[in-house]
Amino acid sequence: MTKFVIVSGGVISGIGKGIIASSTGMLLETLGLTVTAIKIDPYLNIDAGTLSPLDHGEVFTLDDGGEVDLDLGNYERYLDVTLTRDNNITTGKIYRSVIERERKGDYLGKTVQVVPHITNEVQDWVERVAKVPTSKNGLTPDVCIIELGGTVGDIESAPFVEAMRQFHNRVGSENFCLIHVSLIPVVGAVGEQKTKPTQSSVRDLRGLGLSPDILACRSAQPFEQGIREKLSMFCQVPEKNVFSVHDCSSLYHVPILLKDQGLLDVLTEKLQLGKLEIPAQLADSGVELWRQWTKFASLKARELEKVRIAVVGKYTYLSDSYLSLIKALEHAALNAERHVEILWIESTDMDASMLDSNPLKYHDAMKKLTSADGILVPGGFGDRGIEGKIAAIKWAREHKVPYLGVCLGLQLAAIEFLRNVCGVSDPQSEEFNPNAENLAAIFMPEIDREHMGGTMRLGSKPTQFIDDEYTYSSSIYKLYGSQPVVYERHRHRYEVNPKFVPMLEEGGFKFVGRDADTGQRMEIFELKNHPYFVGTQYHPEYITKPLKPSPPFLGLILAASKQLDSYFN
Repeated sequence: MTKFVIVSGGVISGIGKGIIASSTGMLLETLGLTVTAIKIDPYLNIDAGTLSPLDHGEVFTLDDGGEVDLDLGNYERYLDVTLTRDNNITTGKIYRSVIERERKGDYLGKTVQVVPHITNEVQDWVERVAKVPTSKNGLTPDVCIIELGGTVGDIESAPFVEAMRQFHNRVGSENFCLIHVSLIPVVGAVGEQKTKPTQSSVRDLRGLGLSPDILACRSAQPFEQGIREKLSMFCQVPEKNVFSVHDCSSLYHVPILLKDQGLLDVLTEKLQLGKLEIPAQLADSGVELWRQWTKFASLKARELEKVRIAVVGKYTYLSDSYLSLIKALEHAALNAERHVEILWIESTDMDASMLDSNPLKYHDAMKKLTSADGILVPGGFGDRGIEGKIAAIKWAREHKVPYLGVCLGLQLAAIEFLRNVCGVSDPQSEEFNPNAENLAAIFMPEIDREHMGGTMRLGSKPTQFIDDEYTYSSSIYKLYGSQPVVYERHRHRYEVNPKFVPMLEEGGFKFVGRDADTGQRMEIFELKNHPYFVGTQYHPEYITKPLKPSPPFLGLILAASKQLDSYFN
């Protein structure tokens, strides 16, 4: 039977449940176990697709087109698995499923209530997903990690907490382990660590019928003398089950921190993992995984040369809006034995109109841009800050600075090229000015214009490289290992207008990759006579892994650190 590890959070939100859940799953994989993960989000939205990045952080997109919470990105990166939309449970999904069943008469006229119908639906959903073979090895998971979103005590989380209480009884104590993540704040001039918030959080959890098996306590510093003993006594958790998850040099050290404190021993004892039969091949692959992971994490701690990448975006006030992009840059940089320094530039500050309204912001943005070794323009929605992004693209093109454009970054590069090289009068995107004469980016004909949720071109789609001499010599083709077709994840409504493709290509703006289905949708471009000027319509950051960096991002880092030629050689 599948084992279940539930990760709950107390005191405050954003405490790091996702990283601890991912790290726990990765550690279990080092034993040779097959692991999957589920994220429970208590909001009423069906999915995360319509949520603003500034409100909720990045909307992560899966292979099947599911728009989900950013923590599923952490699961995929740490566990090296491909998840589906069913791995993200929301209140909206659960209530919709129950209401649809009620309308069909599945409940035989009974009054439909939170208990037992909603709580049963949650448990059935978890059990169903936990039995799905993983993409990593095709085996049914030995362990399912379930992250319970929100904070214990929140009214919207209550049905899910109750569902997990009932689930404990359903699967049995030997198949159920609860990790409660809490905060140990430091207050006062003397910097004393306080355990009361964690005690209160555990008390709330117990009041709801769940008792933590493990405490993972977030703090700035390791436990002071006596803190572990105090937490053990007042929270009724054995001392060896109380873990200090203090700030590390990087998130990649969190699994090492937990393993060094004995997390695997505690989980093995609680879940009776010693009784599971693990094939020798999987056990060996787990050992190799740990060797590679510790080697990768050690790179983060080393004194490496820095490479500065300017990210010109419109959600830069909340870095979680670009979480996968940050990870893609980190993974690429460390695999190139560099540390990446991200220079965040709010695209509105790059607009020339800022010279009059706020010249200090404009000059600060320009200072960052001109000092960068590489420039990245990510995706986004709406017309705010568009001229600033175009200005950054123009700088990268004219000054031979390595450039990567993602999604909107590809479309704007085409607009900039048409405007400043091809001489087209006021090229626009239909997203910003639908009545413009020269629409360089147009609404895709198959997309629903009326509804917002789940109506974009979403998920993994094939991109075919063009069969010609220039493509075979292009950097991006080589970075993908000279594969004729690559699969990457998409999330967009607009595309480059095929009408302008001949003009762009004649000027040296070469589309080396097109969609494999029709050959009419522009997916990858590379500019001629430039160290590295590449754009992708898809989002390559979604499938980056610590040990398998995304090729377009790796190319940007290598070009920015002047290693690209030697890498190919």
